[in-house]
Amino acid sequence: MKRKLYPLGSLVLLLAAWQLAVTLLHTPAFILPSPVAVIQALVVDGPGLLQNSWVTLYESLIGLGIACLLAFCTALIMDRWQLLYQSFYPLLVISQTLPVMVLGPLLSLWFGFGMAPKIILVVLMSYFPIIVAFSEALGKVSGEQIRFLQTMGAKSWQVYRLLKIPQGMQGFFAGLRIAATYCVSGAIIGEWLSAEAGLGYYMIRVKNGYQIDKVFAAILCVIVLSLGLNIVTRIFQKLYYKTFIQGRLS
Repeated sequence: MKRKLYPLGSLVLLLAAWQLAVTLLHTPAFILPSPVAVIQALVVDGPGLLQNSWVTLYESLIGLGIACLLAFCTALIMDRWQLLYQSFYPLLVISQTLPVMVLGPLLSLWFGFGMAPKIILVVLMSYFPIIVAFSEALGKVSGEQIRFLQTMGAKSWQVYRLLKIPQGMQGFFAGLRIAATYCVSGAIIGEWLSAEAGLGYYMIRVKNGYQIDKVFAAILCVIVLSLGLNIVTRIFQKLYYKTFIQGRLS
């Protein structure tokens, strides 16, 4: 209970200080709206925010799913053939130095102004944390356990199925939890650059009209989506281990 009450109490104090500062300093709403104004905007424009949130969530889930599949397969391939790991892993690290805002216009130029550039941005932002965490977890599997299975006649694919993948899934889910938070940001950035719907498009539209309270309401929706995906990832992790343990016991 303390672990939950302490952050909740800090949040309440922060919101109270925010409301008090806006009230005492008479800050214009187009510069910094009060928390009460943000909640009012969230209620008044709820249907529009909900509709745009579904678009952003759809782009995030598609991109995250593709990133999971690519990261899972490439991590296994690089772990199986160390030459590929030594050749391509440094390139993956270097790729993270490229700013996403630079890639956005190029993706729009190459793939048009539809949903494809947004999904690709989500994939690019989600792929790296998953493959790094999963690759490191695969590399930390005990060599003695691997040799034991090999002495029992296990083939390479059986070593991965029985030992490496089950133990490496902890790293996979650790990277997935990070990617689940990043993926919404990737979709938002793509919508900032070119979109006709989504929370990023909504932010740009209301920002141009100096409706900053609605901008904060959209930010609140982004936070809810990111936290929701993170929670869903944790649920999937618990279900996986529960199913895996039950399967081993049976």
